[in-house]
Amino acid sequence: MEFSGLFVYWIIVALMMSGLYIVIAQNNLVKKIVGLNVFQVSVFLLYITMGKVTGGTAPILADNITVYSNPLPHVLILTAIVVGVATTSLGLALVVRIHEAYGTIEDDEILEQDDDA
Repeated sequence: MEFSGLFVYWIIVALMMSGLYIVIAQNNLVKKIVGLNVFQVSVFLLYITMGKVTGGTAPILADNITVYSNPLPHVLILTAIVVGVATTSLGLALVVRIHEAYGTIEDDEILEQDDDA
């Protein structure tokens, strides 16, 4: 069935759009970081699904294997996951520091305090 092959991509697009919406629509900084993580996971899924070859095996030379899967997308995603965790932890640390400085993590309240100063 052709629809089932494209269904994964519709899920990925829905995740991307929901993550982007969360980043744009929310004023809470923690919610923005969660939205960035949702968007990031959708990109991970996109690369992983594109790297899968039906009937493909690991690229180990053997006599009876003719179809190989490319391991590069999966390796890149492992690196991206590590970078994503580091970015999320840095973002959360900045949110903690912003909360200490302003007493809030809401965008509009922080901008009001900056305008008053």
